[in-house]
Order: sequence, then C-alpha cells, then structure tokens
Amino acid sequence: MSLTLAEARARAALLSNVVYDLALDLTDRETFGVEATVSFDCAEPGASTFLELTEALDLVVAGATEWSYDGRRIHLSGLGASNEVRVGARLAYVTDGDGMHTFTDPADGETYVSAYIGMDIAQRVFPCFDQNDLKAPLTLQVTAPESWTVLANARAATHEGGRWSFNQTPAIPVPMFVVCAGPWHSVTWEHAGLPFGWHARASLAAELDRDVEELRRITEQCFDHYSSIFDEPFAFDSYDQAFVPGQNWGALETPGCVTYRDEYLPIGRVTAGERRRRATVIAHEMAHMWFGDLVTMRWWEDTWLQESFADYMGFRVAERAAGVEGNFVDFTVSRKVRGYEADERRSTHPVAAVAEDVPDVDLAAGNFDQISYAKGNSALRQLVTWLGDDAFLAGVNAYLTRHRFGNATLTDFLDALDAVTDRDVRGWAHAWLRTTGFDTLRVVRDAEGPVLTREGSRPHRVRVTAYDGSLAPVESGLLDLGDDPVRLGAAEVVVPNSGGETFARIRLDDRSWEAVSRDLVSIPDDDTRAVLWSAAFDLVRCGELPAQEFLGLVTRHLPREQNVGIVEWVLYWTQTKLVPRHLRPDEVIDAVAQLAAACESGLASEPDPEVALVLSRSLAQTTPDAVLLEQWLVDRATHTGIELDPTMRWSAIHRLAALGALTAEEIDDERAGDGTLVGQLGAARALAAIPHPEAKERAWARMFEDPHVSNRMFEAASEGFWDPEQVPLVHPYVARYLAEAPAVAAARGQAYSQLVGRAFPNIPLGPSDVAALEDALAGDVPTVLRRQWEDRLDDLRLRR
Repeated sequence: MSLTLAEARARAALLSNVVYDLALDLTDRETFGVEATVSFDCAEPGASTFLELTEALDLVVAGATEWSYDGRRIHLSGLGASNEVRVGARLAYVTDGDGMHTFTDPADGETYVSAYIGMDIAQRVFPCFDQNDLKAPLTLQVTAPESWTVLANARAATHEGGRWSFNQTPAIPVPMFVVCAGPWHSVTWEHAGLPFGWHARASLAAELDRDVEELRRITEQCFDHYSSIFDEPFAFDSYDQAFVPGQNWGALETPGCVTYRDEYLPIGRVTAGERRRRATVIAHEMAHMWFGDLVTMRWWEDTWLQESFADYMGFRVAERAAGVEGNFVDFTVSRKVRGYEADERRSTHPVAAVAEDVPDVDLAAGNFDQISYAKGNSALRQLVTWLGDDAFLAGVNAYLTRHRFGNATLTDFLDALDAVTDRDVRGWAHAWLRTTGFDTLRVVRDAEGPVLTREGSRPHRVRVTAYDGSLAPVESGLLDLGDDPVRLGAAEVVVPNSGGETFARIRLDDRSWEAVSRDLVSIPDDDTRAVLWSAAFDLVRCGELPAQEFLGLVTRHLPREQNVGIVEWVLYWTQTKLVPRHLRPDEVIDAVAQLAAACESGLASEPDPEVALVLSRSLAQTTPDAVLLEQWLVDRATHTGIELDPTMRWSAIHRLAALGALTAEEIDDERAGDGTLVGQLGAARALAAIPHPEAKERAWARMFEDPHVSNRMFEAASEGFWDPEQVPLVHPYVARYLAEAPAVAAARGQAYSQLVGRAFPNIPLGPSDVAALEDALAGDVPTVLRRQWEDRLDDLRLRR
C-alpha cells in the first residue's frame, strides 16, 4: 500500500498546521511503545484522511470521531476544523535497517536502538502523515535504560535517569525524524554557539578517539564554509553525528543529528580513500541541512533538489573547505562511471522528472540512483561552469531564503536563478534536467588536424587539452561546444573534457587513443588520467574495447600509477565488473591472476604507502598463492611489511577459503579470536566462499531461508557466495535466486529489496541466464527488486 502522488496531493490540500508530540518507550527488548498526539487543521470539516502506522500492536486511538485500522493506515473520518488525535501502540523492532533497528554488539553484548527513517519508513516508528510536504514541528520524550544516551533531532532539554525530553524542532519533513539510543561513546564540544558531537558504539571508542580530531576539524571547516556562502543560518539547535550499526544508507541527513553507517569508522588502518570518502559524506550530509531539511522537495520527482545539490556540494566543499585533495578525481573514476551506466538503462529518467512520472513511493525509491546523484552532480558542475559561481550562489541563496522551512520544486529554483542572471537558465534546465541520456564528444581527424564534434543536443563548456607525441601537455583551455564542430589546431594528441567538467561520453581519434593506450600513466594531470580510465571502462561496457585489452592497460599502467584514488577504483572496477561480467568462465581464473600480478608489480616498485596499502588489500583478494596468504596470517603482516589490520586479515581469510585452503572449522577458530562485528561478518563471508556444495547450501539457507537474518549478515554471505572463479559450483543457484528472491523482497520491504537486488549473481552469465531473467521478470516481482533486475538485464544485453 505505497503512498501515491494523488493521495499525497489530496492530503496536503486538506491538512495544514501539523504538530507532533511523541513519547517513545525503548525499555523492552521485543517491542517498543509509542504514544503520539498529532494536531492538525482541516480545510474541509467533515472530511476524511489517514495516518500511516505499520503493523501496530495494542493500538488505541482517541480524539477521532470515527476511525478504523487496516494494518498500515489509521483511517479518520468526520474531521473538525482543528483536530487532536492521540494514538498509543506497540511496534516491533527490526534488524533490516527500515524502522526502529535493534542491534546487539557481539564485541561487548551492548544493545543499540535507532530509528532509521527515510522514504515511507516513519510510519514504522510513529503514527504520521508520511509525506514531505506536510512538514511539522516535533516534540519528543524518550524512556530508555538509565545507562544509555539518547540522541534526536533537537537538543535534550532535560535528562533524568532514563527519561529524556527534547526541545521542539522547527518544521521538519517526517522522513527526517531520528532517535538513536544506546551506551554511546561520545565526544562533544561547542562551536559557533552550538553544541556539536560525534558518537559511536562503546566497542568503537578507540576508533572514535583515534579519528575525532580529524572529524571535528572537517565538521567545523565545512560548517563555517556553508555559513559563509549561504545567507540562511543553520536552522537547528544542535549538530550531532553518530556512527550507527545496521543503517542501509551510507548516511542520513536527519536534521540536528546525522547518522552514518559505522563502516565509516573502521577498525584498523583508515586508508586515504576511506578518509576522503568520509569527509565528502560529512560535507554532503551537512549540505542537506539547507538542501532537504530547511527547504524540502514537495514530491519525489524533485529528489535532485536534495541529492544532486548535496552530492555536488559534498565533493566541492570537502575539497575547498576541508582540504580533501583529489576529490573530483575519485568522483570521475567512481560515481560518474555508475552515472553513465544508469543513463543507458530503461530505468533512466530525467534528473528532474515531472511529478506524474513518479506516481507512488515504491517507484520513487528507484530514483535514489546515480542519475539523481552522479549525473545530477555533474549537471550542477556544468551549470556552475556555464553560469559562473557568483550567479549560481546568488540564485541558491534566493531560493533558500524564499522557501525556508517550506517545500519547493524545480520551477522555484529556476525562478531564483532567473532573478540573478540574464542567461537562459530555463533552456539550460530543459536540455540538462528534463531529458535523459548523454551526448558523445568525439575527436575526429582530417587532413588539417583534429576536430571536436558533439553527437547529441546539449551545450557543453569543457576543457580540452592537447599533448605532443610523448603526452606532454602543450595547450589547455575551456571551450563551448554546440552544434558546430570545433577545430583544434594541429595537436598530436587531444583529450576533450580533460577536467571532467561535463557529463558526456568521450571518444578519442585513433592516433590519440593509441598514444594514451601506450603510456596513459605518463599524463601528468590526475583529473585527465581519471577521465581516460573512465572512458576505457565505458569502451569495455559498450563492447568497443575487448576485456583482455583493458586488462593489458591495467597490467601496463596501474603498477606505475601514484594517485591512490585511481589505483583503488581501477582495481575495484576490474575485479567486480570486468571479471564477472565481461569474461567467459574459462577466462576468469587467469584474469584474476593477472590482476594479482599487477598488484605484485606495483608493490615491487616501492610506491607511496597509501598506494601500497590499496595494492596489498587487492592482492589479498586476488592472489592464487595460498602459501603467501598463510604466511601473512602467521606474520600478522604482508611480505612487504604492512601490518594486517582486521579488514586485510579477513580479506586474506576469505581468499584462502575461496581457494579451498581453509575449512569451516578453521574459519570458526579465527572467528573465536575476533569478537567484533568485523569478525562476525568476515566469518560469514568466508564460510560462504568455501568451494564445497555443503558450504554453499548452508550459506544459501542463511540468506534466503532465515526470515530474521540481518541486512549486514545477508550482504556478507552474498558477497562470499557468488565467486566468479566458482561458476560450476554456484551457477545452479542462479535459477534458485530468480525463483526465491521475490518472496524475500516482498516480505522485508524497500531497502531490503535493494539488498536482494544487489545480491544478483555476480558471475559470468550466458544467453540461457538472460532468458531466465526475462522469464522471471514476466512474473510477479516487487517494484524495487524489479527495478534492480531490469537494470541488470539491460547491462547484460548491452554487453552482448
């Protein structure tokens, strides 16, 4: 019973002045209690409406003339001009990250309870009008065990024993409610007149203390930067940030208390890439305090007004304010690649869709994709390049001020831009935000030299860099490309979009590609090398570059690459996409060995320590040398002297298990020596990787037959299960996956459906598998899972 656009519009027209007063009781371990008073005005006395509340137990409703409950909605009839409905109920905790999530830490037995909300989930925690454009102030009281700390959207007003009372919030969107309760380890301070805090599980106290100065510095620098560029002040009375267990999203921008999945606080060494991504997410979520929390999209077609802005500002502000170097290099070679993939599937959609194209919430869930994130980010970067930064920020500030604590649409944003520039922003928006697909910027060569052409219809302002035959840059500059080709002089080698300014496929002329293929790593600019690696991925995906030739690029160039982000992401794409999706089963083992050899070669060159760490982690995942890994475990260090932290140790154990060099009993012994969540999930991953029928059957039962398996445990087991080097053993499970996954997805909800979709067999598949997937999609498949499967089908067809 997903909320529809028509229902949301009708309810928003009927109701106003909504206020919530909530009391939560978190003292019981089986269910939690909620008492809610929901006040609201009705434009049509005598009319009917509904509150959402999912699977409530012991439901009591007062203050309504007539009411009924169907398990998902409390139907209210005979409304007055002003209404105050009181609801009491008990609801179940969840372990799948959609609702009031409960987690018991295997490291110390402590329990944590957190409300992870987002789209269509608030109703699993309290009775509400679960839509963005009925924003409301909220007052909260929580009763919890006395040893716990409770965090929420507002500052705690009083705290006595286990009873917590919080200040009333300003008007916030219902999906952005949060409460986090447990024996948190906390570091708090004041900045700019506000209380700030970082929080983590007690078992991660050492890790939080290790990183807290960095986390505090990034938080303050980003906060000060946003405060300097936005006219509207920060709208909430506190700013807590918590690393929480079991959250499905990378992070959630809940106002006043942002939650991050606690994998962002790893046990052991934190790589440069992990630090960079974490800083970018911190800046991203803080941007949401303005884009999403202060001003909120009206309906889900304008997801981009929140996610595209936060994604762009996150990369930009982490680099400019927090000094995170090379951020857009990471973007180009990671998220942007996913954006290109997404934009060639049937599920693609305009960055800014029209509302009628998103008729219900289940379909809207699919729009939290790399069109709304990566492509939208790229479109905004191109807008800034085309419009100028001053005009862009002037328009943004007009938009935020005009719609503060309210809701807005694309039209509202364009009105704000129109008021500060004489450029045709509506024409730009139509070309970039209202249409799907992407253009191709192609270099062709005639008797007079190279010419840049555009295949498509969008205007582009891009940097073009020319090189001599040794790939030394000779000239670089911005140019505008439209319908007319642009002649580029007599350059030996030309790379368009060399700074990654636009969202477009690039194709080099033969002479340029030959030079790049021969010596890509010698190009001095990191951004340009990232653009070229991205282009190489795209060539493979489109069937224009054989997978074996891409492996040649990897083995020739990656051992000499010094940009840690490029090394990390090229290894990731090769291992997780090229090997399982673009090779035959009989080619996989050799390809993985080539990847391991490239890592060995890179390590032999004594690279930068951060590059060495990334190469070592990848070697742990790919080497066929079981003796090497066994020695690592004995020495607790790699053969090059890098200490084995828990992440790398469990990677080595996983690889040994997959090679058949560890038994289940030996893995259990390793697990007994590591009582952390990392150990628990690492063991599940390794056990699922054992190349034996009984091990695979046990892993399958854990994933698909246990109705209470947690989201993290499901992910870990699926990651170990589908090994592309074990095709004869796991291929029979492809049919079982297609048969059993829909029922699991239907039973567990939106976010879990996405997990089930991501567990699609990541092994080489043939025509019969494509036909089986087509047959499965002809049946009854839940909306969210259907989107994931259709995406994979489109990828498989493109590959063929």
